[in-house]
Amino acid sequence: MTRHIPFQRLHNFRDLGGYRTADGGSVRWATLYRSDSLAKLAGPGPDARADLERFRELGIATVIDLRYPWEIEAKGRLPATEPQTWHNLSIEHRPYDQAEIDPDLDPWRYLADRFAEVALDGAAELREALEIIAAAEGPLVFHCASGKDRTGLLAALVLALLGVPDEEILADFALTELATERLVADWKAAHPGRELRWPGYGRAPAEIMRLVLADLRARYGSVHAYATGHVGLDPAVVTALRARLVEPA
Repeated sequence: MTRHIPFQRLHNFRDLGGYRTADGGSVRWATLYRSDSLAKLAGPGPDARADLERFRELGIATVIDLRYPWEIEAKGRLPATEPQTWHNLSIEHRPYDQAEIDPDLDPWRYLADRFAEVALDGAAELREALEIIAAAEGPLVFHCASGKDRTGLLAALVLALLGVPDEEILADFALTELATERLVADWKAAHPGRELRWPGYGRAPAEIMRLVLADLRARYGSVHAYATGHVGLDPAVVTALRARLVEPA
């Protein structure tokens, strides 16, 4: 099976299947996807039309858009004419501009601290996202703008709740590094004449997610305790997630 799904305009669309779980199972292929903004499928031109056709071939039934409503208003969304059930769950509550991060800061600690804010503030939206993933019929995709931070946090939570070991969660997060060059090019094309101050823009080294998981465990005891405690996820939803997404050994 192919983890990276090739598109012309989408740079970070991939299948979360195939990761092994602690009980010897593996995450089902062609069931759960993560991506950068699906608004790119709504643009004019043959590339967007070809990408939209490729997207339709995946049979995705549900879309979770993790962006702010103002991002959607400014950049658009998956075309409303498409048949997917579409949910907007803005899990980040404290916006910041990554292009303006101080280059002198410790970049990975800084980003891990932003993840901690999302994990704290976005509990209600994260709970709803996890409930939707557990109950969805047919393939589902969730995305933010670049498919890196907000998407990366939700992907890590899902994989951890499925029993995927840390090394695979970190490796999945770091796969965004393959898209960094194209994400930077997109930013420059969208902001002509503006300086990209932070050299780490679009980066996703595994160290960030290592810090994020360590922070969750230090504060809540475990990722499961965070999900069922602070997020308020019913343990039955965790069971449903595993039943839907894990192929037994």
